[in-house]
Amino acid sequence: MKKIKLICAFVVVTTFTLFTSCSSDDNGGGGGNAAAGTIKAKVDGTTVTTMEMVTFANQVGSMLQIQGNTGGTSSKAFVLNVTTFDGVGTYDIGGTGGLGQANASYTEIIVDLSNPMATETKVWAAPYTGGDKVGEIKISEITATHIKGTFNFSAKRTEDGSMKQITEGAFNVELD
Repeated sequence: MKKIKLICAFVVVTTFTLFTSCSSDDNGGGGGNAAAGTIKAKVDGTTVTTMEMVTFANQVGSMLQIQGNTGGTSSKAFVLNVTTFDGVGTYDIGGTGGLGQANASYTEIIVDLSNPMATETKVWAAPYTGGDKVGEIKISEITATHIKGTFNFSAKRTEDGSMKQITEGAFNVELD
């Protein structure tokens, strides 16, 4: 009888370990390496990190928006939108008939201090034509006060067709 109890205990522990350690499509993955209050990513291989004072996230119903910029006269910005947000998980940018579960953009803004009205703004957005999956946003942690996760996407500028590759993205942002 003692041997049967030991075998049953082993089976229960093994089964529990298998089910709790497996990842799935709903798993938000690791939280990335962004410092508190920032969004960080490589844009065509160059690291861009936003400033804490202009980086934030908010949620209204199933809509989640995370955004931030680097500030200054030559700023760079990220906007991540999850349109079907329901907690920790992975959200596709594109796919599903071109709609996906999320969209994202990367923006570069250049202000000429001698002529501030002549600001140059370039936006690369995802998804773009074709409807294929072009990236994903992974939410790994969310509380009442902050959200953490990773992202990557390919983005296209409609004016000239140029592309930007956003890789190794991570965010650790206060949630308003």
